[in-house]
Amino acid sequence: MPEPSSILFVGDVIGSIGRRALRAALPALREEHAPTFVVVNGENAAGGVGITSKIAEEMFSIGVDVITLGNHAFRQREVWPYLDEVDEIVRPANYLASMPGHGSCVVETGGVKLGVLNIMGNLHLDPGRHMFTLAEAEVEKLLRRGCDHVLIDVHAEATSEKVAMGWEFDGRVTAVVGTHTHVPTADARVLPKGTAYITDVGMCGPRDSVIGVKKELAIEAMRTKLPVRFEPSERDPWLCGVLIRGGERPRTAASITPIQVSPQV
Repeated sequence: MPEPSSILFVGDVIGSIGRRALRAALPALREEHAPTFVVVNGENAAGGVGITSKIAEEMFSIGVDVITLGNHAFRQREVWPYLDEVDEIVRPANYLASMPGHGSCVVETGGVKLGVLNIMGNLHLDPGRHMFTLAEAEVEKLLRRGCDHVLIDVHAEATSEKVAMGWEFDGRVTAVVGTHTHVPTADARVLPKGTAYITDVGMCGPRDSVIGVKKELAIEAMRTKLPVRFEPSERDPWLCGVLIRGGERPRTAASITPIQVSPQV
């Protein structure tokens, strides 16, 4: 019997330090865990806000299969045509249909199909369309394409929305993983009907920071209430992610294991 499929998902990559951490850590993670697929949230990869086509190509070149995004998807204007052209980079599906890019994709390795959906929370963010309505429609499309596994990246501020999304899709998708808040949560588990879940994976970026930003700048903004130009920290990089192992039935998980490593960069 073949080994079950597995998915390595890496949380929000922050700036150049996060990209270096991903590049340094991924070979060892591949060797140790042999994931079938690697999915990375890259929405903060370009100086902390958005992604460029060059950065995306660098990620694909080191073995990333799918890049998901979030509320900074369109901050780097030059990437807009790229989002339309490349299937394997997805922005939140519940942005307006008129905006660049697409919200889901399917990749295949060794005859196994993985569908990836990117969705953004409604609370405190502004996706344009309702997250649950769009998620239902996109998951149905992925199922019609014969996906063996489906992963949903819920890019949301509110923990309540992420938890609700996990319960809503329990038993229908392989995994629901949360991103955006950059702090790993302690609730990784397989829900009763077989869906792997975690409220936030954490970030691939500097731990000596305030969620990726130089701590003195973040503190100044909070103390003074005045505009402060944020810059990513360059200290103490960590890669945070999860390893999801597939279950015996299609679109179920046997386990979800948090991964936190501090590579030398």
